[in-house]
Amino acid sequence: MNALHLNGNDLTLEAVREVAVDRRPVLLLAEAREAVVRARTIVDEIVEGNQVAYAITTGVGKLSDVRIVGEQIRELQVNLVRSHSVGIGEPLSIPETRAMMLLRANSLAKGLSGVRAIVIDTLCEMLNRGVTPLVPSQGSVGASGDLAPLAHLALAAIGEGECVEENGARIPAAEALRRAQIKPLVLEAKESISLINGTQAMLAVGTLALLAAETLIDSADVVSGLCCDALKGTDTAFDERIHKARPHSGQMKTAANLRKMLEGSQIRESHRNCGRVQDAYSLRCIPQVHGAVRDTLAHCRGIFEIEANSAVDNPLVFVDKGSSAGDVISGGNFHGQPLAFALDFIAIALAAVAGISERRIERMVNPALSEGLPPFLAEGAGLNSGFMMAQVSAAALASENKILAHPASVDSITTSGNKEDYVSMGMTAALKLKRVVANTRNVLAIEAMAVAQAIDFLAPLKTSKRGQQAMAAIRTVCPPVGKDRVMYQDFARLARLIATGKIAQILA
Repeated sequence: MNALHLNGNDLTLEAVREVAVDRRPVLLLAEAREAVVRARTIVDEIVEGNQVAYAITTGVGKLSDVRIVGEQIRELQVNLVRSHSVGIGEPLSIPETRAMMLLRANSLAKGLSGVRAIVIDTLCEMLNRGVTPLVPSQGSVGASGDLAPLAHLALAAIGEGECVEENGARIPAAEALRRAQIKPLVLEAKESISLINGTQAMLAVGTLALLAAETLIDSADVVSGLCCDALKGTDTAFDERIHKARPHSGQMKTAANLRKMLEGSQIRESHRNCGRVQDAYSLRCIPQVHGAVRDTLAHCRGIFEIEANSAVDNPLVFVDKGSSAGDVISGGNFHGQPLAFALDFIAIALAAVAGISERRIERMVNPALSEGLPPFLAEGAGLNSGFMMAQVSAAALASENKILAHPASVDSITTSGNKEDYVSMGMTAALKLKRVVANTRNVLAIEAMAVAQAIDFLAPLKTSKRGQQAMAAIRTVCPPVGKDRVMYQDFARLARLIATGKIAQILA
């Protein structure tokens, strides 16, 4: 792939995925480099003039009234990185850490942080040469940004701490840099605070979760469309006129997808005049539920895109146009509240996807609701239990999502000697969201396996062409269930299939 050139202004979420997952190379754009150099000149002048400026010639947080002068400035940089590297728990995944590095580099590339260009270049080289810091996932309260996770990133960049290799092995950061022929950074004034003060950890986790969620909702439309056929549902509720009467864009999109999924189905035609007027909500209201999720994801995508191209450092350096003068201004752009709300919102939305999916699974396995399908989709029900316990697993995951969807962003706790007295808990929201994404994907995998089983029972009638494509995709990793057999590996394979987007692509 062509290199991605960073300027701090036009990074897309898709580009984040390309760098984080596909290893697209990264460089600092020449014009952005000029802006970075101009801002750095302001910082150098403050140091040379021994002026008072937060985090440049002072301590940080509650210690901002402590003056730092001379050689202490360089010592402060290392001390800040070391003292803030207090992360706890399982490390972030390699893609998440790479996304965090990219987002931090892009924010610095705006030229408002006052770092030297070599700081950004080093982050880019670490990405390009596969040097991934080991970043514990816990320890951030979401303001002043994700201090602990970002400090572990900075720690590796200066040749301390650990890195993680592709096989999961840990390696000293100094050795990882040596192998990659990257010189450890020697941080100068303000550069440590510029590396550790920001929202990039929660944004990295959230961005990859959002992209996964967008694949999930398309996949949910495909699987639920098949389920409508399996349960001999009507497509009347997906009539375009209904949805134009309440024109939420997500609702109209899902309704159109369901019409695609049922178009030309022999199963649908076989019961068109059956006399049933309308279906249960879990079928009839798929456009309203899935559509609301779509609108939620679109709203949160906009927030993430703004954040990905924002300066979230403190203080910020503003250079006057046409001169070498400027101002260093302290503020609170590091506060994660916009992201925390969005991360919680996505989790709430995905809980609905899993919840309505579980209800459709219940309808397929429950002989009182399944429109003539065998009890629990089992051949020889009684001797065989079929999908009885699969529905229980789906119920467990859907219910766990309800707990995880409780918003983290309504909480706060005081830190830093009461200087940082209201925080966002955005990283907590991001970490919860990861679990919600995984749970929802697994519920959809169970529904996909169940619906394929149900459609097979309706032979020789065939579902639509798109439905047949979905069935073929499912059957590449999951054979039909005759006699009872172990199914957990089928669910795992189907979850991976959904994650690749191969089910979602059927709507293309």
